[in-house]
Amino acid sequence: MKAVQTDLAAERQSRGAHVRFVLVLGALGAFGPLSMDMYLPSLPSLTKDLQTTTSQAQLSITACLIGLAAGQIILGPLSDKYGRKRPLLAGLITFTLVSFLCSITTSIGWLVLLRLIQGMAGAAGMVISRAIARDLYNGPKLTKFFSMLMAINGIFPILAPILGGFVLRFTSWHGIFVVLCVIGFLLFLGSLISIPETLPVEKRISGGLSATLSTMGSIFRDKQFVGFALVLGLVMGAMFCYISASSFVLQDMFNVSPQGFSLFFATNGFGIVVMSQLAGLLAGRVNARKILRTGIYIATIGSIALFASLLLNPPRLIAVIVPLFLVVSMVGLVNSTAFSLAMQTQEKAAGSASAILGLGMNTVGALLSPVVGIGGSHTYFPMALMILFCELSAFIIYLFFIRRKPLKIAK
Repeated sequence: MKAVQTDLAAERQSRGAHVRFVLVLGALGAFGPLSMDMYLPSLPSLTKDLQTTTSQAQLSITACLIGLAAGQIILGPLSDKYGRKRPLLAGLITFTLVSFLCSITTSIGWLVLLRLIQGMAGAAGMVISRAIARDLYNGPKLTKFFSMLMAINGIFPILAPILGGFVLRFTSWHGIFVVLCVIGFLLFLGSLISIPETLPVEKRISGGLSATLSTMGSIFRDKQFVGFALVLGLVMGAMFCYISASSFVLQDMFNVSPQGFSLFFATNGFGIVVMSQLAGLLAGRVNARKILRTGIYIATIGSIALFASLLLNPPRLIAVIVPLFLVVSMVGLVNSTAFSLAMQTQEKAAGSASAILGLGMNTVGALLSPVVGIGGSHTYFPMALMILFCELSAFIIYLFFIRRKPLKIAK
């Protein structure tokens, strides 16, 4: 009897440890939403407080996106060489410290620079969490696991702007960075306790810079992998255009309150959660590329509807928020599936592969985010145009580089 009770206790402890592992890993992959979505409701007030322009304020988003891209391309290969845990912990403690510095800055120039460093440090959680998933899983199991991570990631776009709007009721935009500092420290502790080292020494890439560059080069030469990376980058680029412009468009053009904007943003985040869970439920039952194709098609339809709404006079809020919901929610379906398919083509350099995927996702967003602010805060034409460009491009790349080619799975 005692032996049975001991086994049950051990099983519960093991199950609890796995739940903590999944929750922490999912939260680590959400450093993009954490770094930006909580900050979005404060952009109009930050612009006035720092006596700057809409475009310059949006540079703080661009800088963070560039940091997320550059950080992943550095930390991904480092995790292939030194293991997953040490680079992860170093990135998290740096994110914590820089978030505090952001909270006390009074200059847009310093804020942009600190946001660049904050993005680079936060990239550790994003790139290494995906590499850890690939270390542990393959095939439909990897898709299901990615869908779980995406569901947890999707909670943060729901909670972050709501929390940001709530913080703004009691303090200024500086307080949002204090909250980010606390979150960074909590995730550092969670990773220290709950995340094991998943890359054994014998599987690590040896050699110096030339070996790293050679590994990255071989991944870039894989046309199928690059196709998945481009689709991911463009679909995420469309979402970053929405992230960068939506607070100005809804609050300044349609007079939506910061709390109303947070609710709208949270609804779209909930759409990501639902669609990522759907991808996990369908994994192993429906061909993964069919799931991917469906997500791309629906997002493209949403982008066309958004652009067509520009013809309405006067502009109507419902004609903007419904197409945006289609565009944003499909990120859950596309990302869960495309990440899994792309990572299944790689095994020995999962960190480097994850870094390249992250580079594509954040580079497109970084390039397009300043463009959506060119027209000011009283038109959404640049946002609609850039989203249409991203989704149509992803659709074309899927047709010509992914649809008819058999998947090469690394085992």
